[in-house]
Amino acid sequence: MLNKPLADRVRPTSFDEMVGQSHLFGENGTVRKICAEHYLPNMIFYGPPGTGKTTAAGIIAAGSGMTLRHLNATSASLSDVKDVVAETGTLLGSEGILLYLDEIQYFNKKQQQSLLEYIEDGRITLIASTTENPYLYVYNAILSRSAVFEFKAVSAIEILPALRRAMGVLNTETGREKTVTDEVLTYIAGAAAGDVRRAVNLLENTYFTAGKELTKEAVRAFTPSVIGNFDKSGTVHYDLLSGLQKSIRGSDPDAAIFYLAKILEGGDLIGACRRLQVIACEDIGLAYPQAAQIVLSCVQMANNLGLPEARIPLAEATVLLATAPKSNSAYLAYAAAAEDIAAGKGQVMPPYLRPSNQFDGYKYPHDYENHYVKQQYLPDDLKNAAYYTYGDNKTEQAAKTYWEKIKK
Repeated sequence: MLNKPLADRVRPTSFDEMVGQSHLFGENGTVRKICAEHYLPNMIFYGPPGTGKTTAAGIIAAGSGMTLRHLNATSASLSDVKDVVAETGTLLGSEGILLYLDEIQYFNKKQQQSLLEYIEDGRITLIASTTENPYLYVYNAILSRSAVFEFKAVSAIEILPALRRAMGVLNTETGREKTVTDEVLTYIAGAAAGDVRRAVNLLENTYFTAGKELTKEAVRAFTPSVIGNFDKSGTVHYDLLSGLQKSIRGSDPDAAIFYLAKILEGGDLIGACRRLQVIACEDIGLAYPQAAQIVLSCVQMANNLGLPEARIPLAEATVLLATAPKSNSAYLAYAAAAEDIAAGKGQVMPPYLRPSNQFDGYKYPHDYENHYVKQQYLPDDLKNAAYYTYGDNKTEQAAKTYWEKIKK
């Protein structure tokens, strides 16, 4: 029994024992209410690892009386699914089969489509889990036949009851009377970064290396320098980059630095550099045109230095962008022009803009006062189109004043 991970030995067997996810399994939780009505739809659970998805599926199956079968899409095949379906005709499956398919995003489209037949005729009830955004990775036909529920990272305070229960189990199983303070338990819970399984595993490892009392020093031996759920190719990666951009766009340097640190501590230097350059042009834009060149210089320094020193110039770039005036006028102008192009407009240019016409009819602006002369540059069907609107910042308003004076 001791060879079985502690996280499995203390796994909750009822909704009351679960920690976190009160919006789903608390007294007024949505899934809890569904189960109380003896109604069990197909469900998709998505969220970070260690937040209770597998545990919830087990509790739901036990309460329904159905036989639970667990497959992991990273290793399962269609034949494994068919073996599960075959049980529906046996005594074992007489009350119905609940298939818990973990990491469904690893099933390709054809594999996911194969589940539809069994879902629609009721031979299986599906609970699928994923750490990715299901609206990007799960086949639409399955989504439309399922209730989708989000699992959230569990706070340190919510993890504490699970750690206390785990500590009691360890003392009982080993016959020892080791102790641990709430301060150390809170430290363990915080180091788990919202992952209950990670917290319990950290407690277990610390328990067998510490003396009579578990200490922070003993915990630190098992605490990685990079903490958190970070996957460069997954949803969390893009969530953090989005958080960085939205914080800078919202002119919040504190939040921007936080997300930059999360990204860099996760080792993603390239992602941070690319996104900061995008932000300089998309969100600061013409309100402070020099920002793009400054950020480029900081990015070049960061790539020359590498981590960890790259944090310094990128932090400078992040604070600069967050505190700079904002304008997305150029970004919006391009988007509006692209929309007309997609609609098939503007196919024929004015002939005097084309070199093949030897500039016939073209007015050379430098030959005129103030280097400006009015003439049509857009195609005829777009000649009155206006894509660019001056932003309300100092730089663009100065340009507006100048050109209004010249063009009048």
